[in-house]
Amino acid sequence: MDLERVMDAAWPAPDREETGGWVLRAADGVTQRANSIWPRAGTDGDPHERPVLLREARAWYRSRRLPVIFQVFDNVGSEALNAFLDAEGFTRQSETLILVRNGEAGAGEAVPDSGVELSSAPSAEWLRLWWSVDGRGGEDSLSTARGILEGCPSLYALVRDDDGVPASVGRLAIPPGRSGGPGACGGLYSMATRPDARRRGYATRVLQGLLGAGQAQGLASYWLLVTAANPGAQELYAKAGFNETGRYVYRQERPKRHLTGC
Repeated sequence: MDLERVMDAAWPAPDREETGGWVLRAADGVTQRANSIWPRAGTDGDPHERPVLLREARAWYRSRRLPVIFQVFDNVGSEALNAFLDAEGFTRQSETLILVRNGEAGAGEAVPDSGVELSSAPSAEWLRLWWSVDGRGGEDSLSTARGILEGCPSLYALVRDDDGVPASVGRLAIPPGRSGGPGACGGLYSMATRPDARRRGYATRVLQGLLGAGQAQGLASYWLLVTAANPGAQELYAKAGFNETGRYVYRQERPKRHLTGC
């Protein structure tokens, strides 16, 4: 599984440009992932090119009124880039774990749960719950976020509480060409549960519902992303057979302070 590529396809930025192997991505500031630079693996070989590429990236993001942020994976190939960004004063933030599970993990056929509502598009209720937990911004930002979600074929799961109110949601992204064959894979995103409905099994039902849906699609493996600062979610995913296979951090340029006054 080419994780970097499928992760990019599963959360596609509507505005993007590639230069020198760096993929510049923008989405009006909605989510770090869709507003960061993805340095493709193996494209950072010439140290003399980095200052030029960074200068071009700064101009590209400045024209969109966005900060310069890199999504940098924790691997040997990123050491030179990290050293360069250190020298440029870029911060490190939002360390994220990449977890993977093969299709056989978690034992046997998925048990259908009639209480898990599945759809091929995010309903208004699904969006409202997810955005209330993970969202940043108003209606315009939510509209941009919906465009990102719908930029990749996906399945959406929703579970209600005993009063019929949405309690937990999740999304299974299936990048084009990644279903129904060897190497077929899907990514779990947007897992969100109402704060007052946590620790009651709703998230587990959403997760199992999406894994079952993926099994029906012939998926052979799954990946998901969870912040290093969220041990509760890590525990849930470990019980479902997910194991850490990598990490990444966001490297953001420190804002320049300008003198003001008269």
